[in-house]
Amino acid sequence: MIGLLAISGEGAVVANRREFLTSAGLVSAAFVAGASRAFAQAGSAAVRPETFDYVVAGAGHNSLLCAAYLAKAGNSVLVLEGRGMIGGGAKTAEVLLPGFFEDLCSSSHHVFARNPAYRDNEIEIRDYGYELFDPEIVVHYPFADGSSMTVHRGDLDQTAATIERVSKKDAETFRQLATARQKVAGEDPNSADPSREALFFQRLDVLSAFDAARQLWESPQMQAAGISGGRWGGVPGSDPGTGSQAYSMLTHMNGRPMPVGGSGMVSTSLGRFIEAHDGIVLTNMPVVQLIIEDNRCTGVECADGSRFRARKGVVSTIHVKHLMAMAPSELWGQAFTDSVDIWQPEHAMFAFHFALKGTPEYPLAAGGSITGAEASIMERPESIFTLNQDQARGELTLDDYPLQIVHAAGYDQTRAPAGHSLLKIEGGMPYALKEGPEHWDAIKDQVADQVLDRYLRYTPNLSRDNVLAKVIMSPLDIERMNPAMWRGSVHHLDKRWGNFAPYRMPIAGLYQTGACTAPGGSVTGQPGRNAAIAILEDDGKTLADVTGKG
Repeated sequence: MIGLLAISGEGAVVANRREFLTSAGLVSAAFVAGASRAFAQAGSAAVRPETFDYVVAGAGHNSLLCAAYLAKAGNSVLVLEGRGMIGGGAKTAEVLLPGFFEDLCSSSHHVFARNPAYRDNEIEIRDYGYELFDPEIVVHYPFADGSSMTVHRGDLDQTAATIERVSKKDAETFRQLATARQKVAGEDPNSADPSREALFFQRLDVLSAFDAARQLWESPQMQAAGISGGRWGGVPGSDPGTGSQAYSMLTHMNGRPMPVGGSGMVSTSLGRFIEAHDGIVLTNMPVVQLIIEDNRCTGVECADGSRFRARKGVVSTIHVKHLMAMAPSELWGQAFTDSVDIWQPEHAMFAFHFALKGTPEYPLAAGGSITGAEASIMERPESIFTLNQDQARGELTLDDYPLQIVHAAGYDQTRAPAGHSLLKIEGGMPYALKEGPEHWDAIKDQVADQVLDRYLRYTPNLSRDNVLAKVIMSPLDIERMNPAMWRGSVHHLDKRWGNFAPYRMPIAGLYQTGACTAPGGSVTGQPGRNAAIAILEDDGKTLADVTGKG
C-alpha cells in the first residue's frame, strides 16, 4: 500500500494535517503524540521482500516516473520515501481544513504536459487519476492604481486589449513580438544564417530582464508585469541572462495547465501505476546509508535498520550534498566532489497557505472584476533588485517583493467546498537571515501577516475576516518539509550553470534523478525520464522497447 493522502474520514484528515505540520517542523512532535497515522507503511517485515531489481531512494515525481518506467519494463521495484507522503515538491494535502486540498509547493504542470511520458502516453497515468485542466484566464497582473493586464490562454487579441488599456504602444509591441516569436519558432535554432527576429531574441535574452523590459516596454506596469511573472522559474530578473523574462506574458499565453485535484495527483497517479505493475512504495522509510560491496552500490539502509538489496541498481533522488555522506568519500572521486562543493542554492522560497471564505476578485478599471488561476504582483520594475540585496544581507524588504499568487479552486471545484477557495502566496525571501535561519521561527507569522495585508489591497472583496485557516511556510520550513530543497531551494540548486550530477553516478550501481540532474528542478518529469533511459540502456533495453513507442 502506498502512503498516499487519505481523502475520506475526519480522523484521517486531522492526521494528515498533523503529519504534515510535524514533518515540516511547524509544530512539535508532542502535538501529534498518540495520533493515528494517516500514512501506513506497506507490508510487514515478515512478508516483505528485501531484494529487488531496483531500489529507489526518495519519492518525488521524478523518481516515481523513473520507477514507473522500470516497473513497466518488468523489473521488481521498491520505492522508499522518508516522509509520510510521497511527492516531494508535487504534494497536495488537507493541511488547512477538511475539504481544502492545498498544493504544498508546485501547482502548474505546463512543462510536464509536454513530456512524452504524458503527451505520448508512455506511462498511462491518465488511467490512474491524472487529469489536467487549462485555465482560460492564465495570469492576472493588478496594480495599486487600479490598472491591470490579463493573459488569456491562446488569445493574442484579448490579451493585447488588456495591455492597451495601460499603453497602446506596449500593446502594439506585444503583437509584434508575438508575430516575431511565431516566425522564429519555425526556424532552425542552429542555423548559420539566423533571421533578424532570431538575432533580436538572442541578443535580448542575454540582458537582464530589467534591462530587456525597459528596452521593450513603455509603461512601468508592463515592465513590472513581465519581470514579476518571469521570475517564477526561480532566477531574479536583475541578473544577466534573464532577458526572456521581460516578455514572459507571451510564454504564459501558451497556458499553464494544472492537475484536477491538485499537483499531488501526478505523484498519486504514478504511485498507483507502480503498484499496478507489482512495485512497492513505502513511506516513513528514510534512507540513511548506501550499502557498498566491492566498490559497488548494492542496496540501502533505512533509519529503522531495514536493509534492502538491489540486483541491478539503486536510484537516488536524495539531494547529492546529503547523499555523499552516505558512502565513503573516496568512492565519489575528486572531480565529482569538487563539482558538488561549489553548488549554490537558488533564492529560497516561502509559501503562505490560506483557506478562504469567498473567492479572490480583482476589480477592473473599466468596471466589474476578474479572477483566474494565478496572479502576479509587483508594482515597480526596479523592485526586482531587492531580492539579491536582501539575499546578500540576510534582511527583508517586504513592501514590493514579486509575489506569485495561486487560487486554482475557482477552476477546480474538487479543491475547496462551495463558496470557499484556497490562496497560496509564494515567492523568494532569504533563507540565511542575518540572525540565522532559525530566526524564521520567531518572525514568520508577522512576515506572513504583512504579505497578506499587502495582497488584500488588490482584492477589496476580501479581508482578514475571510481567512479561515493558514499554514505559514518560511524558507526554513520548506527545507524541513523536504530536505532535498536544500537551504529552501525548491529547485534544489541554482541550475543556471549546468553543473548537474550525472544520471550514472561515480559509484557503480548507483544512479541519480530529480532536480540535481539535468535539466534541473520544476515539475517537468524530464530528469525522471532521462534517468530511466540511462538505466534501461545499462540493462540492455531502450525506452522504445519498454513503451512500444518508437
